[in-house]
Amino acid sequence: MRKYVIRRLAQYVPVLFGVSVISFSMMHLVAGGPVRTMLGTQATEEQVQQVRTELGLNAPLHEQYLDWMWGVLHGDLGNSIMSGKPVAAEIVARFPETFWLAAGATVISILIGIPAGILSATNRYSKVDYAATGVAFTGISIPNFFLGILLILLFGNTLNVLPVAGFVSPLKDPVAAVKHLLLPWITLGTALSSIVMRMMRSSLLEVFNEQYIQVANAKGLSRELVTNKHAIMNALIPTVTIIGLNVGYLLGGTIVVEQIFAISGLGRLILSAVLNRDFVVLQGVLLVTAGLFTTVNFVTDLVYAGLDPRIGYE
Repeated sequence: MRKYVIRRLAQYVPVLFGVSVISFSMMHLVAGGPVRTMLGTQATEEQVQQVRTELGLNAPLHEQYLDWMWGVLHGDLGNSIMSGKPVAAEIVARFPETFWLAAGATVISILIGIPAGILSATNRYSKVDYAATGVAFTGISIPNFFLGILLILLFGNTLNVLPVAGFVSPLKDPVAAVKHLLLPWITLGTALSSIVMRMMRSSLLEVFNEQYIQVANAKGLSRELVTNKHAIMNALIPTVTIIGLNVGYLLGGTIVVEQIFAISGLGRLILSAVLNRDFVVLQGVLLVTAGLFTTVNFVTDLVYAGLDPRIGYE
């Protein structure tokens, strides 16, 4: 186990280095140069050169990268071109809203997706299986923006039982937080639950065909014991992969859902940076979200080893 963790950690470091190079290069790959793109065609050459000097873009690329990485290692991602505020402070201020949004949607996807997948697999080709599969396909097929608008119209405008916009931290007021986040959680969690359910069902059916399961059945063990003790744990491994990918995706900011429910998370920060051509903010957010995604996948690899001790390099 220790060797497995060390080797995974050794692979994690170069991945982060690659992420930093890609994030840094993004600004320099813009056609016409990042400063001209940010300032527009009406800017004079003097204005362009002034901004290039302020951003340190006249130095050789390797020096720019080292200066940028030195700042990153000290928590300095530069200042926003539009607001002039530190990018790191902007990300820190907005990350909690994205975190709670992602955490709630993930919990919903697990609480619904895994039991539904188990129920569907253990009742294969029954009415329960057909109903669960139909609901899953429906959940996957409905776009987030459409489901979000439907929920707003039903629970916000018609029934008037839930707020349709804004954010309250669960650490300050848990009840108000659940009321504000319930609709965004359902909007995101519906599609994710369907994906988790489909993966759990297919994985469990595959495990049921394994030889050791057939041996357990031949020994006369009850179906519940075989399923709960021997099948589910092994079927969880690919499902954990999907959940880990979902968490990484959600932590990167959910632009559409945050925009619909007026949640000022990383998704709206990305949208604002794109619309304003604020490449410094985009560069910082890309680095942070890619780092989070890589970290989540690293943790997912460690969960594999916990679920199945046979996983390792030996």
